Amino acid sequence: MAATLRFDGLVVLVTGAGGGLGKAYALAFAERGASVVVNDLGVDFQGDGKSSSAADKVVEEIRAKGGKAVANYDSVEAGEKLIKTALDAFGRIDIVINNAGILRDRSFARISDTDWDIIHKVHLRGAFLVTRAAWNHMKNQKFGRIILTSSAAGIYGNFGQANYSAAKLGLVGLSNTLALEGVKYNIHCNSIAPTAGSRLTQTVMPQDLVDALKPEYVAPLVLWLCHESCQENGSLFEVGAGWVGKLRWERTVGAIIRQQNRPMTAEAVRDEWSKICDFDNAVKPQTIQESAGTLYEVLSSIDSGKGISMNPTSQHTTSSSTIDPAQAIGKKLPTTVYQYNHMQPILYALGVGMSTKDPDHLKFLFEASEDFSCLPTFGVILSQDAFMGGGLSSVPGLNIDFTRVLHGEQYLELYKPIPTSGEVRLEGTVADIMDKGSGAVILLDVNAYCGEELICYNQFSVFVVGAGGFGGKRSSPKAKATANPPNRLPDVVASDVTSVDQAALYRLSGDWNPLHIEPGFAAMGGFERPILHGLCSFGFAARHVLKHFANNDVTKFKAIKVRFSKPVLPGQTLQTEMWKEGNRIFFHTKVKETGEIAIAGAYVDLTSTVNSLESNATVKDVGLQSNLVFEEIGRRIKDAGSEMVKKINAVFQWNITKDGETAAQWTIDLKNGNGEVYRGNVRGRADTTFNLSDQDFMDLVLGKINPQQALLSGKLKVKGNLLQSQNLEVLLKDYAKL
Repeated sequence: MAATLRFDGLVVLVTGAGGGLGKAYALAFAERGASVVVNDLGVDFQGDGKSSSAADKVVEEIRAKGGKAVANYDSVEAGEKLIKTALDAFGRIDIVINNAGILRDRSFARISDTDWDIIHKVHLRGAFLVTRAAWNHMKNQKFGRIILTSSAAGIYGNFGQANYSAAKLGLVGLSNTLALEGVKYNIHCNSIAPTAGSRLTQTVMPQDLVDALKPEYVAPLVLWLCHESCQENGSLFEVGAGWVGKLRWERTVGAIIRQQNRPMTAEAVRDEWSKICDFDNAVKPQTIQESAGTLYEVLSSIDSGKGISMNPTSQHTTSSSTIDPAQAIGKKLPTTVYQYNHMQPILYALGVGMSTKDPDHLKFLFEASEDFSCLPTFGVILSQDAFMGGGLSSVPGLNIDFTRVLHGEQYLELYKPIPTSGEVRLEGTVADIMDKGSGAVILLDVNAYCGEELICYNQFSVFVVGAGGFGGKRSSPKAKATANPPNRLPDVVASDVTSVDQAALYRLSGDWNPLHIEPGFAAMGGFERPILHGLCSFGFAARHVLKHFANNDVTKFKAIKVRFSKPVLPGQTLQTEMWKEGNRIFFHTKVKETGEIAIAGAYVDLTSTVNSLESNATVKDVGLQSNLVFEEIGRRIKDAGSEMVKKINAVFQWNITKDGETAAQWTIDLKNGNGEVYRGNVRGRADTTFNLSDQDFMDLVLGKINPQQALLSGKLKVKGNLLQSQNLEVLLKDYAKL
């Protein structure tokens, strides 16, 4: 038998818990171990009067059964007071059941301002204020469960309840958004539309039906939705009489009325009306991204002038796969030609962050430069034209919804430096298709030719959301594999701040998706503002590798492979951490402000490396004893976290020498974030800088010489705040483990 659902140690607030549904919830939670705050203002069903007796009686009943409960008599408009009662009595708040409500039923013509306002104040504003007061407590403890009480009147409408219906459907919208914003903090929010006998249903149901629809038939659903093991989030349920059903939106396939050379008119809408309203083959969008997806497709088709067929096989179908690998694999895309002059490579270089502020960048920005060159990653710009013009839609067996296609991975291999101008012939092939269950991965191989000479090869790995489950293979030998970096600190770290206009600039190279420029579309996609193109971040990272390990010599660039893992917002800082292993440079790229990895599993293969300052130091520091010590210090800082940062509040740079030359640089940052140790020059300014040999460093760490002796003998040279260096003793103690 499955384990009983328990709520021991959790604190639940139930509003309107003096009777009916609220009382049933309060008793049920208390019976299963929760501490309960029983809120009830003690008003009648119209919101008139006030009494503490209703809440007190429920508290007494809970305590009589051995449970824990306290009463609260405040209006839900005083949300902070309700949460304060929970914190004062039990020290936390875990679950909020927004149940309080009143009625002011009137036909629409007779609803007064007061009738409208009081319903919204209690139902919608009250739920907002109570939930907002609990929200940060739930975020901090990484757990919360919220129930908002809607109604069939809000979903379907009900005569005489315009005010009530509007507020109740508003709660569904609030619930949907709270579910999205809370999910990363393990806060789940769902809404219910219960039918049960209560003081609110007495006016719209006969008494015998009120008696039959017991609140106890609703409480079990609420208990399950609030349990820590329940992962349901952002859903709406109807419940009553022992039955539970989940609701979702449904939408017709619809019709495109506007065309590139034809205005949209009322007459055109009239002529397509039966198609617009035809629910045969209806789709069921579950997120705002899916809802917006059709608009993306419509805009793309109208702008291109190609037109699309709005039919059930190409829209948001979730019932079956729309991919037939047997038909699609091996099929060639229509051959396309990409013509360009010096302007496109320059525009691309600007789009991936190059600037005239850096003299090294001039060779990529000035067409009259003696060694004017294309950035190697311009190869993706050449090649994406093979399918961005709609080439994929011509492949049999690929009846996919292109608004649900995500760029998952990218591989680029160069056979010679890309010409700075010319005409390139693109030949694309569907190399393979994989079934990942939740979606399908399509591998697109694109070869770019100048005349008969192959210049570069790209493999685009695209993920089609919802197109999996067709029984295909999960992996492919044709896929270019990603690779994880070595298990050590990076050899070189480079960073660039993106411009707030970075996406607006990059899109001029050919990716016109409004997700990267138009705030409304970004919001529909679930983003706070337009996001950067993944291939833009890709270009930044490749530049970092090219500069630090090839001295911007494009002839040394052979191949690059990446996996796109997180979005980047224009204006954020891209930080690329790099590891050198022979001629392969492993890397990943982080968003510095958040620490999240935007590009993972990545590497660049070079034909050979050059000894820039950073890479030269990496070669020389092989075998340094101090490397192991700094790695251990890094682990200690990671374990100590922000406490050590608060205690020391300084940045230290170490220049380790061997044979009289700098062999390695290390930075111990105990001022920013949770602290970190990284290989390389300090980012910003060091409070204290140390210079000493690898052997002297080890003697110092192992206690063979003390710092004063090292200073006086000249073995240790210190620049900056000498007193701050004494704080490092806490990191270097217990030296046997170092």
